[in-house]
Amino acid sequence: MLPPSLQLLLSWRVVLASQSPRRLDLLTALGLKFDVIPSTFEENLDKSLFPTPEAYVMENAKQKAIEVRQRLQIQGECPELIIGCDTVDEDDAFRMLSSLSDSKHHVFSGVALVLPSSNVVHVFCESTAVQFLNLDAATIRAYIATGEPMDKAGSYGLQGRAKAFVSSVDGCPNNVIGFPVDRFCVEVAPFLT
Repeated sequence: MLPPSLQLLLSWRVVLASQSPRRLDLLTALGLKFDVIPSTFEENLDKSLFPTPEAYVMENAKQKAIEVRQRLQIQGECPELIIGCDTVDEDDAFRMLSSLSDSKHHVFSGVALVLPSSNVVHVFCESTAVQFLNLDAATIRAYIATGEPMDKAGSYGLQGRAKAFVSSVDGCPNNVIGFPVDRFCVEVAPFLT
């Protein structure tokens, strides 16, 4: 549910610069109304140029939101808020899940809030630590065979079958699923006054 302090967002045109099904689900569950306009920003930033994973995901999120803002401005459109998001991601599911087995890892999500009418670009990062149980190769292969990890950052879905592999989450579980909803609510609030 959208907190009372954020009700003004319901009268704004909000654009999500992502087509991630999990981000859509999380923001819809919050009660936010938004248009989906996926960014065409090519995610080819050189990770070695960034001092931390946080800096990398924040820059990607910012560039995604700015690309959508520029495209909409060319079309003469000016939504009140554009949300860009990026989460650190790995491609090889077996290798990724094997490396997570019996270890703790961090999920970093960068979020950019762009307010085109005032040229405000506000960026933040949320980090969540996830501790995995020990997984044998057969369990990993069986999980991969379900198809669930194929479109997920980190190759697992905390909201799905993989929750059985996780012994603890330190931080925002929604961040691991795809979008740090609670932090978004805190960060967007100052722009609604």
